[in-house]
Amino acid sequence: MMNRFEGPGGKEARIRYLDGDFQVTSPGSFVRCAVTGENIPLDELKYWSVARQEPYVNAAASLRREIEVHPELRKRS
Repeated sequence: MMNRFEGPGGKEARIRYLDGDFQVTSPGSFVRCAVTGENIPLDELKYWSVARQEPYVNAAASLRREIEVHPELRKRS
């Protein structure tokens, strides 16, 4: 949600990602997906990695990053 002082794209927020929640450390209206580079409005942020401190635009982007980091997940039997 943008406030009246932010322009049409607003400013990128800095976030600390926690288990089931996140903490805004520097105000802004969005974060950038670590996989796709897309802007994610803070009120739509649902996917992130606590271990890597990265946000993701959707579940598919989250899975893509997980497979990049752990390629052995591709070899499920």
